[in-house]
Amino acid sequence: MDELRHAHMFRARGREILAALPQAADEGAAFQAHAFAPGERGLDDLVVEAESDDSLLAFLHLSEKAAAQRFAMYREVLGFDEATQGVFTQILRDEAFHMNYTYAQLRRVSPKKHGLALWWARLGRLWKGYLRLASAIANVMSTVILTAQYFLVLPLFALFAKAAARRLPRGWTPARSASPLGSQY
Repeated sequence: MDELRHAHMFRARGREILAALPQAADEGAAFQAHAFAPGERGLDDLVVEAESDDSLLAFLHLSEKAAAQRFAMYREVLGFDEATQGVFTQILRDEAFHMNYTYAQLRRVSPKKHGLALWWARLGRLWKGYLRLASAIANVMSTVILTAQYFLVLPLFALFAKAAARRLPRGWTPARSASPLGSQY
């Protein structure tokens, strides 16, 4: 319910900001905000049923903690816009509550191993970050290597093919003689 309320707060504030902007010369143009917000990270491959209670609570706690840190930064950066800063202050309060609540539930569910669950969740985030970075690096490397092959190696093979074609006789050539049926060649 809090996340839905946050969405309503963002939508209302966004409408206020858009209403305050001067009208565009082209009335058919529309503001596309979804290009700036690609979505949550880390929830794409989360299978709740496959997680234990403590690992899920540790994941949620770290997610809420990261959200609280981001909203604190947003609030600080938007010091010039008191209305938007107020929206972030309200959401920050909720995120801090969620962070504390998930930590309390983690301690309740796993009183002796809650610290270990948090470390495993951090390592999982670190591993997924490494995989994203490695994938991005591999993408760049493959682009560079394939481009180099296309422009450097492929022309060499084309030159070799032309040279080999020049050595072949022109026109029809007689077929080679048939090999005996008993031969492996």
